[in-house]
Amino acid sequence: MIAAEDESADVGVGPWAGDPPDDPRYDPELLAHGDRRNVVDRYRYWRREAVVADLDTRRHDFHVAIENWQHDFNIGTVVRNANAFLAAEVHIVGHRRWNRRGAMVTDRYQHVRHHATIEEFVAWAVERDLPVIGIDNLPGSRPMETVTLPRRCVLLFGQEGPGLSGPARDACAELFSIAQYGSTRSINAGVASGIAMHAWIRAHAGPPPG
Repeated sequence: MIAAEDESADVGVGPWAGDPPDDPRYDPELLAHGDRRNVVDRYRYWRREAVVADLDTRRHDFHVAIENWQHDFNIGTVVRNANAFLAAEVHIVGHRRWNRRGAMVTDRYQHVRHHATIEEFVAWAVERDLPVIGIDNLPGSRPMETVTLPRRCVLLFGQEGPGLSGPARDACAELFSIAQYGSTRSINAGVASGIAMHAWIRAHAGPPPG
């Protein structure tokens, strides 16, 4: 069973000690009863809306998209990774419904947008002049270890198993692969998303706030 955000008394902090702070970012309920959420310490006791507003002031210039034609169970992990690396948005292309268990409640703090079709998603990206970068081990893909990801882009991941669909491949400005050395044909889409996002972070982001 995956823990709810406020389930374990071993996580987070108890009720606020002393006079409560006079700051609208703080939640009276959390101050009174403790904050057991899966958030970093700098956001302890903050209202969810205040956390999101603060994250919005420093989100990165990359977006993440994943195809969801077969109800991919990796989407929750992709959303959790996007929150950890502070992506601008996550885009679900295909079915609107997805399993949120793997997100570990991080979808409350991460902007998630739905596109019914790959064409709708591509039109959105073109309108914002965001190149779509496909991440898949396909013939002709360039090794991601040898390139620098664009600062402004959308990293697009395919369905677990079949990978990027034909229309998605056609929409990509570039295709990059992740080096693999074992016997498996592909790696988990959630894992691949974390590797690609971290490659973007190494190229373009400074250290996280203290």
